Amino acid sequence: MSKFGIAIMAAGKGTRLKSKHPKVLHRIGGKPLLGHVIAAAAKIVPPTDIYAIVGHEAQRVRETVQETGVNFVLQPEQRGTGHAIMCAREALSSYDHFLVLSGDVPLIRPETIARLRDVHLDRGAAMTILTAVPSDPTGYGRIVRKDGTDEVEAIVEHKAATSEQRAIREINSGIYAFSVQALFSRIDKLTTDNPHGEFYLTDMAAILKQDGQKVVALAAAEVNEVLGVNTRAELAELDAYLRAEKCRELMAAGVTIFRPDTCVIDSDVTAAPDTVIEPFVQLLGKTTVGSDCTVRSFSVIENCAIGDGVLVQNGCIMRDSRVEARAVLGPYSHIRPASEICEGAHVGNFVELKKTRLGRGSKANHLTYLGDAVIGEAVNVGAGTITCNYDGKHKHQTVIEDGAFIGSDSTLVAPVRVGRDSYVGAASCITEDVPGDSLALGRSRQVVKEGWARKKRNGS
Repeated sequence: MSKFGIAIMAAGKGTRLKSKHPKVLHRIGGKPLLGHVIAAAAKIVPPTDIYAIVGHEAQRVRETVQETGVNFVLQPEQRGTGHAIMCAREALSSYDHFLVLSGDVPLIRPETIARLRDVHLDRGAAMTILTAVPSDPTGYGRIVRKDGTDEVEAIVEHKAATSEQRAIREINSGIYAFSVQALFSRIDKLTTDNPHGEFYLTDMAAILKQDGQKVVALAAAEVNEVLGVNTRAELAELDAYLRAEKCRELMAAGVTIFRPDTCVIDSDVTAAPDTVIEPFVQLLGKTTVGSDCTVRSFSVIENCAIGDGVLVQNGCIMRDSRVEARAVLGPYSHIRPASEICEGAHVGNFVELKKTRLGRGSKANHLTYLGDAVIGEAVNVGAGTITCNYDGKHKHQTVIEDGAFIGSDSTLVAPVRVGRDSYVGAASCITEDVPGDSLALGRSRQVVKEGWARKKRNGS
């Protein structure tokens, strides 16, 4: 069985995007362009057989996608696509064949990559070119086929094409499969005799044909698969396309999305059947939403795991946290990273959690800050309560055990523990541990001075 690798071109700058950032790190559908290409490639070969060829801000590109497990090849100078493959020659020489993908062509599908591989092998080709047929081929290199077959006579650049050749609508996508032996035994024939002074991988088609090698073409099923990104407008168009496809995928799986055109749902988000997503919702990162949930308008949820039957009311902001079944949040709750909201818990309006576990059936319904806290089951946290978790240098933990009742406007100065089934009186400042089944009061006695206000008005 032939050993297959994949090389991904990822060395370019964001020049035409008018950006100082690497082109392949611009994002659509919630992740970098390069991330989409790697994800598709990794469904065909293991990540250890994928090589991202990096150049501009190489270290930053590596750091952004290193968790994918792919390899990296450095192209120190960006001298064209042919030069990129020259830089990867040592890494790719151990394979029988390899594919070349573009890091800025994010809609390529795994099925298309697999078809390109299979056709390349079945036809015994030295080079197989993925092509497309756009509605307007202006500016693209045209594929001239031999007598209507899948064999390629030439790739003719638009500027050099005759009027007859310009009538051809099939274009070169820049995505290829190569025989390693056929390519690397001839790649040094590439020259920089062109207006940009670069080594073009496209020129290998003519070199291989001159040597009697077979060069074939395979048309992509959809032209969108081979669209690159050269402008901010194109970036926005591909992002909109990808998000619309994601909404269709979720709706086909049983999710109701009202006004999907208003929602921002990232590529890696999942949601189970009978969940309802209202207009103007953002589901970002690797968020997972269970079944029978409702996510109301203007909520933004990033990298969260949400269980079944959860109600997220309007305007909630949630990140890097977990919400278990039948919990209720909002409106306008703020769930900061490393928080856990257990089954049936309630987090109400203008309540903020940070690195806090709110136990099963517990409630914090109004105007409360709970940071670095572990809160047990069936706890009631009154309005205006705060955990004072920061002493100016270090964070400290507050523990509230099962069944405790925290009165409104209480201040819990960490580190502190409130015992099981205890009460904290409203407006108390608690600085010491409270034993179980106790009442804690931390406020001064009320003093009433009758007539004081009248005397003040009279100036006496």
